[in-house]
Amino acid sequence: MSANSDALFEPSTDELLANNARYVATFADHDLALQPRRKLAVVACMDSRMDIFEMLGLAHGDAHIIRNAGGIVTDDVIRSLVLSQRLLGTREIILVHHTDCGMQQLIGDTLKDDIEAETGIRPGWAFEGFKDPYQNVRQSIRRLQVSPFIQHKQNIRGFVYRVEDGHLDETTP
Repeated sequence: MSANSDALFEPSTDELLANNARYVATFADHDLALQPRRKLAVVACMDSRMDIFEMLGLAHGDAHIIRNAGGIVTDDVIRSLVLSQRLLGTREIILVHHTDCGMQQLIGDTLKDDIEAETGIRPGWAFEGFKDPYQNVRQSIRRLQVSPFIQHKQNIRGFVYRVEDGHLDETTP
């Protein structure tokens, strides 16, 4: 990150806390159950252009939303889904990846090499960059289907969100 972009950065936390104070004044979600109403878990990319609740027409309390870079099914995502299914009753999993994903920019271990050169420590985790979001959804579906830890596999579906027009393309395994 350049010094110039650092000079333009202003932290948001104080503004967000003021927003929260206004939110608390009209808070209406105090009666929501711990278990998601729709028995649904959504695994999605963390991309800020995707409002999962808005794009799927979900309300607070409808689903668990699990997000990471790329919406990749990692061990941690499987851990979260196991808790979601076994402790909190979800029975359906939807994957939402998207076009124009930052993970498509990763080539090999270049970013790991850069981090190691800067810090002296090589990250132990995989970034799992990919070229094709549709193929990546298929791979993520397969990872869930073969996982011995995922209990409910009969309702797993995957989609690619087109950031250009907001449409969801279903991707079959």
